[in-house]
This record gives sequence, C-alpha cells and structure tokens, in this order.
Amino acid sequence: MVNEQIVNEFMAKMIVDAAGISTISGAMLKPKKIEGHNHGNYLVAVHRVAPTTNPNCQRIYSKRPDAYKRSTPVSADERAHRQRFGAICKATQIRKKNLSTIAADLDAFNAQKDTGYKTFYQYLWHICAAEIDG
Repeated sequence: MVNEQIVNEFMAKMIVDAAGISTISGAMLKPKKIEGHNHGNYLVAVHRVAPTTNPNCQRIYSKRPDAYKRSTPVSADERAHRQRFGAICKATQIRKKNLSTIAADLDAFNAQKDTGYKTFYQYLWHICAAEIDG
C-alpha cells in the first residue's frame, strides 16, 4: 500500500510504501532565524519523474542559508505584475463563493471543459483576469 504524506512544516512530499520512504521531494529543512541571523542550511530533495535510462532519480541538495535571497531590488514592472496577480487571485476567490453567479459559471465551465480550461478555478481565473484587464 502506497501512502503519500506531506511534511507540513517543511513542505516536502514523501511517498511511503511497505519498505519505508519510497521518494521525497521538496524542502526538508530550512534555516532558522534566531536573533537576526540564520542557523543551519536548506536541505532540498528532488525526485525526477521524467522517463530516462539513469536509475538515479532521487537527489538531495544542501544550500547555504542565503541561497534564495534576492540579489536585485524589485522592479516597477515586477511590482505591477504582483499587484495584478493579487487582484486576480482575490477576485477569483470572491467569485468562487458568489452564490448569484456560481450556477451560471458552472454551466459555462461545463460547456467549455472539453476544449478549454480543465479546472473550474482556472476558468474563473481567466474570467476575473479579463474583467481586471478590461
């Protein structure tokens, strides 16, 4: 029996079978910030699922605490993209819970599901993005 477990604190996905841990993928360990500086390193596991002839599909990397620290300031263009993303996300969450439009949205989603967007959330995201972009 295969059992999938998520290591909540570190966001690593682990698949456990009868012999123990079969695969693990994600951040297994992150540095702790104590009194203004980091203790420890990142420990990241990667499980390759792409077909290949190489039998080694599991890799574990150790990265320094500042490995994911940004090296450049946030640009105005990136800030605008972040604001647009946030606005679309918020509008999609609101629309998903709107009882006055959900029936029509579900009907329209089901009508296009075979040729268009595969998930209801993806469909709502597209609608909200079109509304926000004008």
